[in-house]
Amino acid sequence: MTSWPNVIAESAKRLEAAGVHSPRNDAELLAAHVSGLTRARLLIADDPTEAQVARLRGLIERRADREPLQHLTGSAAFRYGELAVGPGVFVPRFETELLVDWALEHLPQGGTVIDACSGSGAVAYSIATERPDVRVWAVEIDADAFEWLESNLDGTGAVPVHADAVAAGTLAELDGRVDLVTANPPYVPFEIEVAPEVRFDPSGAVYAAEAGLAVIQPLAVRAASWLKPGGWFAFEHDDTHGKAAPEILSVSGFTEVSDHDDLAGRPRFATGRLGLSP
Repeated sequence: MTSWPNVIAESAKRLEAAGVHSPRNDAELLAAHVSGLTRARLLIADDPTEAQVARLRGLIERRADREPLQHLTGSAAFRYGELAVGPGVFVPRFETELLVDWALEHLPQGGTVIDACSGSGAVAYSIATERPDVRVWAVEIDADAFEWLESNLDGTGAVPVHADAVAAGTLAELDGRVDLVTANPPYVPFEIEVAPEVRFDPSGAVYAAEAGLAVIQPLAVRAASWLKPGGWFAFEHDDTHGKAAPEILSVSGFTEVSDHDDLAGRPRFATGRLGLSP
Protein backbone atom coordinates (compact mmCIF):
# COMPACT_ATOMS: atom_id res chain seq x y z
CA MET A 1 0.00 0.00 0.00
CA THR A 2 1.39 3.40 -0.97
CA SER A 3 1.36 6.40 1.33
CA TRP A 4 -0.36 9.72 0.68
CA PRO A 5 2.98 11.56 0.28
CA ASN A 6 4.09 9.01 -2.31
CA VAL A 7 0.88 9.07 -4.31
CA ILE A 8 0.88 12.87 -4.21
CA ALA A 9 4.47 12.96 -5.49
CA GLU A 10 3.52 10.55 -8.28
CA SER A 11 0.50 12.69 -9.13
CA ALA A 12 2.52 15.91 -9.17
CA LYS A 13 5.03 14.34 -11.55
CA ARG A 14 2.23 13.35 -13.93
CA LEU A 15 0.75 16.85 -13.87
CA GLU A 16 4.13 18.47 -14.39
CA ALA A 17 4.70 16.31 -17.47
CA ALA A 18 1.30 17.45 -18.78
CA GLY A 19 2.29 21.11 -18.46
CA VAL A 20 -0.03 21.99 -15.57
CA HIS A 21 1.07 25.31 -14.08
CA SER A 22 1.01 24.27 -10.41
CA PRO A 23 1.40 20.47 -10.35
CA ARG A 24 2.21 19.98 -6.67
CA ASN A 25 -0.53 22.31 -5.50
CA ASP A 26 -3.14 20.65 -7.70
CA ALA A 27 -2.05 17.14 -6.69
CA GLU A 28 -2.36 18.03 -3.01
CA LEU A 29 -5.76 19.68 -3.46
CA LEU A 30 -7.11 16.69 -5.36
CA ALA A 31 -5.74 14.30 -2.73
CA ALA A 32 -7.41 16.39 -0.03
CA HIS A 33 -10.65 16.31 -2.02
CA VAL A 34 -10.54 12.50 -2.35
CA SER A 35 -9.51 11.86 1.26
CA GLY A 36 -11.67 14.47 2.96
CA LEU A 37 -8.57 15.59 4.89
CA THR A 38 -6.67 18.85 4.96
CA ARG A 39 -3.45 19.11 2.97
CA ALA A 40 -1.42 19.26 6.19
CA ARG A 41 -3.19 16.22 7.63
CA LEU A 42 -2.30 14.15 4.56
CA LEU A 43 1.36 14.15 5.64
CA ILE A 44 0.58 12.02 8.69
CA ALA A 45 -2.63 10.28 7.63
CA ASP A 46 -3.11 6.55 7.31
CA ASP A 47 -2.32 5.10 3.91
CA PRO A 48 -5.01 5.61 1.27
CA THR A 49 -7.26 2.72 0.29
CA GLU A 50 -7.02 1.19 -3.16
CA ALA A 51 -10.31 2.86 -4.03
CA GLN A 52 -8.97 6.26 -2.99
CA VAL A 53 -5.81 5.81 -5.06
CA ALA A 54 -7.86 4.76 -8.09
CA ARG A 55 -10.18 7.74 -7.71
CA LEU A 56 -7.28 10.15 -7.32
CA ARG A 57 -5.49 8.77 -10.36
CA GLY A 58 -8.68 9.20 -12.38
CA LEU A 59 -8.92 12.85 -11.34
CA ILE A 60 -5.23 13.39 -12.04
CA GLU A 61 -5.69 12.12 -15.60
CA ARG A 62 -8.59 14.53 -16.11
CA ARG A 63 -6.47 17.36 -14.74
CA ALA A 64 -3.61 16.28 -17.03
CA ASP A 65 -6.09 16.73 -19.88
CA ARG A 66 -6.33 20.30 -18.50
CA GLU A 67 -9.83 20.01 -17.12
CA PRO A 68 -10.02 22.84 -14.55
CA LEU A 69 -9.18 21.89 -10.99
CA GLN A 70 -12.38 23.60 -9.86
CA HIS A 71 -14.51 21.34 -12.06
CA LEU A 72 -12.90 18.31 -10.44
CA THR A 73 -13.48 19.50 -6.88
CA GLY A 74 -16.81 21.18 -7.65
CA SER A 75 -15.90 24.48 -6.05
CA ALA A 76 -13.86 27.62 -6.59
CA ALA A 77 -12.44 29.83 -3.87
CA PHE A 78 -13.24 33.51 -4.37
CA ARG A 79 -12.40 36.11 -1.75
CA TYR A 80 -13.97 34.86 1.50
CA GLY A 81 -16.26 32.23 0.02
CA GLU A 82 -16.48 29.01 -1.94
CA LEU A 83 -18.62 28.97 -5.06
CA ALA A 84 -20.10 25.87 -6.66
CA VAL A 85 -18.86 25.55 -10.25
CA GLY A 86 -18.77 22.94 -12.98
CA PRO A 87 -19.58 22.40 -16.66
CA GLY A 88 -21.68 25.22 -18.07
CA VAL A 89 -20.32 28.09 -16.01
CA PHE A 90 -17.19 30.24 -16.18
CA VAL A 91 -14.75 29.54 -13.36
CA PRO A 92 -14.04 32.81 -11.51
CA ARG A 93 -10.46 34.02 -11.58
CA PHE A 94 -8.42 35.57 -8.79
CA GLU A 95 -7.88 38.76 -10.84
CA THR A 96 -11.57 39.60 -10.57
CA GLU A 97 -11.19 40.05 -6.82
CA LEU A 98 -9.45 43.36 -7.58
CA LEU A 99 -12.59 44.63 -9.27
CA VAL A 100 -14.58 43.69 -6.17
CA ASP A 101 -12.11 45.57 -3.96
CA TRP A 102 -12.63 48.70 -6.04
CA ALA A 103 -16.40 48.27 -6.13
CA LEU A 104 -16.70 47.96 -2.35
CA GLU A 105 -14.69 51.15 -1.89
CA HIS A 106 -17.07 53.10 -4.16
CA LEU A 107 -20.36 51.66 -2.91
CA PRO A 108 -22.38 53.97 -0.66
CA GLN A 109 -24.11 52.76 2.48
CA GLY A 110 -27.43 51.14 1.62
CA GLY A 111 -26.63 51.34 -2.09
CA THR A 112 -28.10 49.47 -5.04
CA VAL A 113 -25.94 47.24 -7.26
CA ILE A 114 -26.44 45.42 -10.54
CA ASP A 115 -23.89 42.77 -11.42
CA ALA A 116 -24.23 42.15 -15.17
CA CYS A 117 -23.01 39.00 -16.94
CA SER A 118 -22.87 37.47 -13.47
CA GLY A 119 -21.96 33.88 -14.41
CA SER A 120 -21.33 31.89 -11.22
CA GLY A 121 -22.30 34.96 -9.20
CA ALA A 122 -18.80 35.49 -7.80
CA VAL A 123 -18.95 39.29 -7.81
CA ALA A 124 -22.56 39.48 -6.67
CA TYR A 125 -21.92 36.92 -3.92
CA SER A 126 -18.94 38.84 -2.60
CA ILE A 127 -20.69 42.20 -2.57
CA ALA A 128 -23.87 40.79 -1.00
CA THR A 129 -22.05 38.90 1.75
CA GLU A 130 -19.43 41.54 2.51
CA ARG A 131 -21.89 44.44 2.39
CA PRO A 132 -25.23 43.16 3.72
CA ASP A 133 -26.49 46.75 3.83
CA VAL A 134 -26.75 46.94 0.03
CA ARG A 135 -29.22 45.49 -2.47
CA VAL A 136 -27.78 43.38 -5.27
CA TRP A 137 -29.29 42.12 -8.52
CA ALA A 138 -27.28 39.58 -10.55
CA VAL A 139 -28.11 39.27 -14.26
CA GLU A 140 -27.16 36.23 -16.37
CA ILE A 141 -28.51 35.22 -19.80
CA ASP A 142 -27.15 31.67 -20.13
CA ALA A 143 -29.53 29.02 -18.76
CA ASP A 144 -26.80 26.63 -17.58
CA ALA A 145 -24.80 29.36 -15.85
CA PHE A 146 -27.99 30.71 -14.29
CA GLU A 147 -28.54 27.44 -12.44
CA TRP A 148 -25.12 27.79 -10.80
CA LEU A 149 -25.85 31.47 -10.10
CA GLU A 150 -29.12 30.71 -8.32
CA SER A 151 -27.47 28.07 -6.18
CA ASN A 152 -24.53 30.26 -5.20
CA LEU A 153 -26.68 33.27 -4.32
CA ASP A 154 -29.17 31.30 -2.23
CA GLY A 155 -29.32 32.85 1.22
CA THR A 156 -27.21 35.90 0.37
CA GLY A 157 -30.08 38.30 -0.26
CA ALA A 158 -28.88 38.96 -3.80
CA VAL A 159 -31.56 38.58 -6.49
CA PRO A 160 -30.72 36.39 -9.52
CA VAL A 161 -32.24 37.59 -12.80
CA HIS A 162 -32.34 35.34 -15.88
CA ALA A 163 -32.14 37.92 -18.65
CA ASP A 164 -29.94 39.65 -21.23
CA ALA A 165 -28.01 42.36 -19.43
CA VAL A 166 -27.79 44.59 -22.51
CA ALA A 167 -31.52 44.46 -23.33
CA ALA A 168 -33.33 47.74 -22.67
CA GLY A 169 -36.14 46.02 -20.76
CA THR A 170 -33.90 44.17 -18.29
CA LEU A 171 -34.45 45.64 -14.80
CA ALA A 172 -35.89 48.74 -16.45
CA GLU A 173 -37.67 49.45 -13.16
CA LEU A 174 -34.23 50.30 -11.74
CA ASP A 175 -33.29 52.78 -14.47
CA GLY A 176 -31.79 55.90 -12.91
CA ARG A 177 -31.76 54.37 -9.42
CA VAL A 178 -28.57 52.29 -9.27
CA ASP A 179 -25.39 53.32 -7.46
CA LEU A 180 -23.00 50.78 -8.96
CA VAL A 181 -22.92 48.44 -11.96
CA THR A 182 -20.26 45.73 -12.11
CA ALA A 183 -19.55 43.26 -14.87
CA ASN A 184 -17.14 40.53 -15.89
CA PRO A 185 -18.48 40.12 -19.44
CA PRO A 186 -17.13 37.94 -22.25
CA TYR A 187 -14.25 39.95 -23.69
CA VAL A 188 -11.57 37.75 -25.24
CA PRO A 189 -10.90 38.49 -28.94
CA PHE A 190 -11.19 35.44 -31.19
CA GLU A 191 -7.53 35.47 -32.18
CA ILE A 192 -6.14 35.55 -28.62
CA GLU A 193 -4.46 32.33 -27.48
CA VAL A 194 -5.84 31.19 -24.13
CA ALA A 195 -4.85 28.55 -21.57
CA PRO A 196 -5.96 24.98 -22.33
CA GLU A 197 -8.32 25.06 -19.33
CA VAL A 198 -10.38 27.80 -20.98
CA ARG A 199 -11.81 25.33 -23.49
CA PHE A 200 -13.87 23.92 -20.62
CA ASP A 201 -15.45 27.33 -19.98
CA PRO A 202 -18.58 28.17 -22.00
CA SER A 203 -17.35 29.95 -25.14
CA GLY A 204 -20.12 32.53 -24.79
CA ALA A 205 -18.67 33.55 -21.41
CA VAL A 206 -15.18 33.99 -22.85
CA TYR A 207 -15.21 35.32 -26.42
CA ALA A 208 -16.91 38.43 -27.78
CA ALA A 209 -16.37 38.73 -31.55
CA GLU A 210 -13.10 39.56 -33.25
CA ALA A 211 -12.16 42.54 -31.09
CA GLY A 212 -13.63 41.24 -27.84
CA LEU A 213 -15.81 44.31 -27.39
CA ALA A 214 -19.16 43.06 -28.68
CA VAL A 215 -20.71 42.94 -25.18
CA ILE A 216 -18.76 45.71 -23.49
CA GLN A 217 -19.93 48.40 -25.90
CA PRO A 218 -23.72 47.91 -25.51
CA LEU A 219 -23.30 47.12 -21.81
CA ALA A 220 -21.75 50.56 -21.22
CA VAL A 221 -24.88 52.12 -22.74
CA ARG A 222 -27.19 49.97 -20.61
CA ALA A 223 -25.18 50.71 -17.46
CA ALA A 224 -25.54 54.44 -18.12
CA SER A 225 -29.33 53.98 -18.14
CA TRP A 226 -29.38 52.00 -14.89
CA LEU A 227 -27.16 54.38 -12.98
CA LYS A 228 -28.21 57.48 -11.12
CA PRO A 229 -26.09 60.59 -11.82
CA GLY A 230 -22.78 60.11 -10.05
CA GLY A 231 -23.10 56.32 -10.06
CA TRP A 232 -20.19 54.10 -11.02
CA PHE A 233 -19.61 51.41 -13.65
CA ALA A 234 -16.73 48.92 -13.30
CA PHE A 235 -16.02 46.11 -15.74
CA GLU A 236 -13.24 43.64 -16.43
CA HIS A 237 -11.66 43.51 -19.89
CA ASP A 238 -8.91 41.82 -21.89
CA ASP A 239 -5.36 43.06 -21.36
CA THR A 240 -5.39 44.26 -24.98
CA HIS A 241 -8.21 46.70 -24.15
CA GLY A 242 -6.23 49.10 -21.95
CA LYS A 243 -6.95 51.93 -24.39
CA ALA A 244 -10.26 50.86 -25.92
CA ALA A 245 -12.12 50.20 -22.64
CA PRO A 246 -11.70 53.72 -21.20
CA GLU A 247 -12.60 55.20 -24.60
CA ILE A 248 -15.89 53.26 -24.59
CA LEU A 249 -16.70 54.71 -21.17
CA SER A 250 -15.88 58.24 -22.28
CA VAL A 251 -18.15 58.13 -25.35
CA SER A 252 -20.95 56.52 -23.30
CA GLY A 253 -21.34 59.48 -20.94
CA PHE A 254 -18.91 58.53 -18.17
CA THR A 255 -16.40 60.83 -16.49
CA GLU A 256 -13.54 60.21 -14.04
CA VAL A 257 -12.60 57.33 -16.32
CA SER A 258 -9.69 55.14 -15.24
CA ASP A 259 -8.12 51.85 -16.19
CA HIS A 260 -6.64 49.57 -13.54
CA ASP A 261 -3.86 46.99 -13.73
CA ASP A 262 -3.88 43.54 -12.17
CA LEU A 263 -1.12 42.32 -9.87
CA ALA A 264 0.98 41.33 -12.89
CA GLY A 265 0.83 44.90 -14.23
CA ARG A 266 -1.58 44.09 -17.07
CA PRO A 267 -4.64 46.28 -17.85
CA ARG A 268 -7.52 44.42 -16.19
CA PHE A 269 -10.60 46.56 -15.47
CA ALA A 270 -11.98 49.98 -16.30
CA THR A 271 -14.13 52.30 -14.21
CA GLY A 272 -16.13 55.43 -14.85
CA ARG A 273 -18.68 57.68 -13.18
CA LEU A 274 -21.89 58.74 -14.83
CA GLY A 275 -21.83 62.48 -15.35
CA LEU A 276 -23.64 64.51 -12.72
CA SER A 277 -26.65 66.51 -13.84
CA PRO A 278 -26.02 70.26 -14.15
